[in-house]
Amino acid sequence: MKKIYTTFLFVFLCGIALNAQTSGELTDTTTTSSTGGNFAPRNIVAIWVEDDAGNFIKTLLAYAQQRKTHLNTWQATTTEAGSPFNIVDAISGPTRTSHGTRTCVWDATDFEGNPVADGTYKVWMELTDKNATGNFSNFTFTKGTEPESLTPTNVPSFASISIDWQPDPFVTGITGQAKKDIFTIFPNPTSGKFEISGDRVIEVEIRNLMGGLIYLGNSSQIDISDNPKGVYLIKITSEKGATTEKLIKE
Repeated sequence: MKKIYTTFLFVFLCGIALNAQTSGELTDTTTTSSTGGNFAPRNIVAIWVEDDAGNFIKTLLAYAQQRKTHLNTWQATTTEAGSPFNIVDAISGPTRTSHGTRTCVWDATDFEGNPVADGTYKVWMELTDKNATGNFSNFTFTKGTEPESLTPTNVPSFASISIDWQPDPFVTGITGQAKKDIFTIFPNPTSGKFEISGDRVIEVEIRNLMGGLIYLGNSSQIDISDNPKGVYLIKITSEKGATTEKLIKE
């Protein structure tokens, strides 16, 4: 009987681990460059997430409208999911007229808004500047209770790549969708000025990814224009608890 109970407990605990849905955010940053196509420097680009089995999870960024059918890899994976060119919650816009740094964030949910299980996922990037397939690559990361920061080697059309998964270790009393309903940071990404709306703010603390403090106060309207472009951590404290979010300065 003891052996049966032990086996059952082991299977039960494994089931919990396999179905864990750690909340958090993945921040992806890369600098784009030409494929050598005839429309350069104009380009279209998409960044999205797939699971380890190749199933489409969510588009994070899609600068492509009329010519989006030439992003063949992105088209194929979204079509297989029954949602061609899906850009729900994605950063989106028309063809880019030049190259530069592209930053996007994944909130650990699929395109239907459902939290996804912990495990192995892939960030895909695709870019073209011609009426044909351009360059594309993918990078594997682990979504779970531990943070993970990757700096993959440069690949054609994508350089200075940073993939940073951060679970929600700082949340006290506010979890999952609840914290998104309590606080809104707008705009995010921001050029410098942004506003925090929602529950009464007691304290706001902003740090760069090196841990350096760049702001500490309780204002709901903040300006970080004098700081460089990049990703920052913004910790918001209210009477209901504290939560840390990613803030992107473009």
